[in-house]
Amino acid sequence: MKNNLSTLSKMFTEKLFRIPDYQRGYAWTKLQLDDFWSDLNQIEKTGNHYTGVLTLETVSPEIYNTWPDDEWIINSKNFFPYYVVDGQQRLTTCIILIQCISERLTSDSESLNYTTKLEIQKKFIFDSKDSGISRSYIFGYEKDNPSYNFLKANIFCEPSPSDRSEITAYTNNLLCAKNYFSDCIKNFDKIQLNDLYQRVTQKLLFNIFTISDDVDVCVAFETMNNRGKPLSYLELLKNRLIFISTKIESDKTEIKGLRTVINECWKTIYHYLGKNKNRPLDDDFFLRAHYFLHFITPAPEAYSTPEDYRKGRAVVRALSAQTYKGLLSEIFTLKSILAEREENKNADDEYMQKIHKYSMSLQENVKIWYEIFNPHENNDENSYHFWLTKLNRLNIDTIYPIILSVMLSTKDHNERTRAFKEIERNIFLSMMSTGYYARADSVCFDMLNFALLLKNKNININEFIEKIKNDTIFKYNDNDGSKRIKEYLRNKNYYSWKLIHYLFFEYNLEIQLHSKTDRKKIDWNLFIENADDYESIEHIYPQKAQNKYWREKFKGLKSGQREALKNVIGNLLPLSKPKNSSLSNLSYPEKVKSSTDGVGYIYGSYAENEISAKYSDWTPQAVLDRSLHLLDFIEKRWGISFGKDAEKIDMLGLSFVQPNTRLHQKRYYYTDVSTSQNKTKGKDIKKI
Repeated sequence: MKNNLSTLSKMFTEKLFRIPDYQRGYAWTKLQLDDFWSDLNQIEKTGNHYTGVLTLETVSPEIYNTWPDDEWIINSKNFFPYYVVDGQQRLTTCIILIQCISERLTSDSESLNYTTKLEIQKKFIFDSKDSGISRSYIFGYEKDNPSYNFLKANIFCEPSPSDRSEITAYTNNLLCAKNYFSDCIKNFDKIQLNDLYQRVTQKLLFNIFTISDDVDVCVAFETMNNRGKPLSYLELLKNRLIFISTKIESDKTEIKGLRTVINECWKTIYHYLGKNKNRPLDDDFFLRAHYFLHFITPAPEAYSTPEDYRKGRAVVRALSAQTYKGLLSEIFTLKSILAEREENKNADDEYMQKIHKYSMSLQENVKIWYEIFNPHENNDENSYHFWLTKLNRLNIDTIYPIILSVMLSTKDHNERTRAFKEIERNIFLSMMSTGYYARADSVCFDMLNFALLLKNKNININEFIEKIKNDTIFKYNDNDGSKRIKEYLRNKNYYSWKLIHYLFFEYNLEIQLHSKTDRKKIDWNLFIENADDYESIEHIYPQKAQNKYWREKFKGLKSGQREALKNVIGNLLPLSKPKNSSLSNLSYPEKVKSSTDGVGYIYGSYAENEISAKYSDWTPQAVLDRSLHLLDFIEKRWGISFGKDAEKIDMLGLSFVQPNTRLHQKRYYYTDVSTSQNKTKGKDIKKI
């Protein structure tokens, strides 16, 4: 390898730079941009800043002769084309900043550091053939990369004959970087712009390495992953598959076609992983779920041999450990293809088919993966998207391979709905009996194994659903399972319960569904935003009950009894929005009707509306009554029995409340509040 230190200005002299197809796209986010901007601003006038290594590979004539847009500048102006093997994040960032600086110049003749805007463009962005329409971009991506057109159209603001400007997580990062720098320099005067341009082009020093022909560039790229922002395993996997394709001994046209398939599949993968700009999906989380379904062998339902136990442990380890990394260390390796070649004369063709099948599988699965995390929210209980939304709210990593298996195994909407409904019930009851968002081996092991059996076609979707039903009954509806849940909930401090937000959101949604209105009163994302601080859950009878009203209503009770009433489920209320803590000690009538910022219960969530219509006072009997009512809801919603009222009261730890009977029958009310008329209207909705 040859190496030397160079500024950006010297480096961009009679050279073209391309990001090769095995590279990931632009991955820098605000964290890295902040560091880069800080480094720039700390460069002294007489100093330089060492920016790091830039590793290049000379592009062969065989390749660049297939670049029609660049042929003229290479052959006529003697530009040398290079692939950027390592350092593309820093280089891309510099070019985006230079583009932002040039956009601040109002005419082609306006200059910075004695260089006109037109000259800046020709040096760093693009050059035109005889000022005509033919343009060669000095820096960019290969055409197979989805960022190719996006960079030209959205970053360089150049018209593109193609309307294919695909959106991925990488293109989002490109645009974010441009917006970041545009915002940084929007108030810069000419002197500041001149100084910044000089810093970027003449003060940043790159250590340039050029890889010689005897070094395998794909291997070099993989080993350089310890610099900058680490590559994900999905990114490394693409590079590995391309590397192996170069070692396959087969028809050249077939090998070229395989490389095209790999690039197209990864283009689709990153399009869907980054399709939702507000919630891009994690590369390796997707890869882990896909690996689990495609490479893990199901465990037998009954263990009888050491091999059975090994398979059982493998299912557990597959998600609790990073076993998907075996894709690089065991499955797709040069060693594996060489070993197969010794025993099978068709090994290369079969390995090519293996890579092709795997890449196409990833491409197919990622579209479904996107749908799983972006369901259409609706209030139709017969829609599988309705239940997908609930499963996403539970937010347990280990359920996603199960969901993916169902989606791959059936396209029937009714079958998906039934499956997701049973999965949600099983998970909720599992969490009720453990109290925590448990790991795969304690919550989802059996369902994970069912998912593998389903994916491998050992069982059909109806058998899968039946197995989950039976698993739920066996674990949570028999005497032992029911007893375990009741023991966990006995004398529970529900305020610290991990399920409390999900439970109350479901309760509020249930009232909404029966109110025949689509109006949301609680936004899930806002509801859980401060979940750890529990700002969206209020104690009706306050934790610090200093108001005279509360002292009067709860007099004659022991300290422990008052604490039990404060933290029991019936004394907690989901709020439509966080309220000022100073209002929490108000009396109950004041909490109901408070007009301060519209935070009274009559203005709040459906659950807030309900108690304001149902209870004129908040007493120990009211706490007991509502606690029993919420247990009724849990019984009905998730199909479990807590026993008769006396058993429920004992489980709640409220046997001291007298009289220990209900204030209302087993029914609940939906309350609609007209804030304009300040009236409360109660409506009997549904008997439980």
